[in-house]
Amino acid sequence: MIKRTLFFGSPAYLNTKNEQLQISYADKEKPSKTVPIEDIGFVVLEDPQITISNSLLAKLTLNNTAIINCNAQHMPIGMVMPFSANSEQNERVRHQLEASVPLKKNLWQQTIQAKIKNQAALLSERGVAVQNMKHWAKEVTSGDVLNHEARAAAYYWKNIFDMEGFTRQRKGDSPNNLLNYGYAILRAVCARAIVSSGLLPVLGIHHANKYNAYCLVDDIMEPYRPYVDMVVCYIVDNHDDIEELTTELKKELLSIPALDVVIDGKKSPLMVAMSRTTYSLYECYAGYSRKLLYPTY
Repeated sequence: MIKRTLFFGSPAYLNTKNEQLQISYADKEKPSKTVPIEDIGFVVLEDPQITISNSLLAKLTLNNTAIINCNAQHMPIGMVMPFSANSEQNERVRHQLEASVPLKKNLWQQTIQAKIKNQAALLSERGVAVQNMKHWAKEVTSGDVLNHEARAAAYYWKNIFDMEGFTRQRKGDSPNNLLNYGYAILRAVCARAIVSSGLLPVLGIHHANKYNAYCLVDDIMEPYRPYVDMVVCYIVDNHDDIEELTTELKKELLSIPALDVVIDGKKSPLMVAMSRTTYSLYECYAGYSRKLLYPTY
């Protein structure tokens, strides 16, 4: 089932009754609405004048809904996630903690190979030569010790947009603002899937920054990034003004969880595919498998 993404960009009061999310707007001319909580996967709270009841927060959290809040610049900055969304969490976390270094290096190798292949597929779709990218994907070794990820990224960002001198920087010129927003949504999708699979998002297979509470999320989302880039490319190609993140542009970026992707030969929404990826990660930790399932662009 595809879970809904709800975006609140104006003042509203959110509460719950009869397992429904109830929406009342400050603008009295807007009619109140209700949404079944079981249908909700993501809630984005953007306006600073949104009030949400604790009982609703509790129900959304128990439903494993990712609740995303934004700063004054309308950028996602945090998430509310459940402590436990899987009945086997204790056992699964123990497998995660006991994962060997060789296993984690192998998982990172698979991750970077999948990322570079998907980047190459998107570039090829945009008419860019990608033989070098395909070669680098094949040459990725255990742990990517030769850092083919960085080599591929330099070529990728130089060629993906028809813009002179574009560089990928978090605080850089547009369309960096679109990429930042899209990656924040993707990060929430990945965090939700990891928690659902009974794993800890803080313990990565490669990322290990002590200030990062989502190291595993930042690992696993890497091969999914080109899907965000695809949406941003579409926006860049079809909109004259991308300097400001308008509601229209956000609506397009909020479609990311429902994008169709192909994983293990089967088409599914991205949010469903992400859950398959994170479950395959658990199977690798538990010793049932050695293969991470990632989508093929």
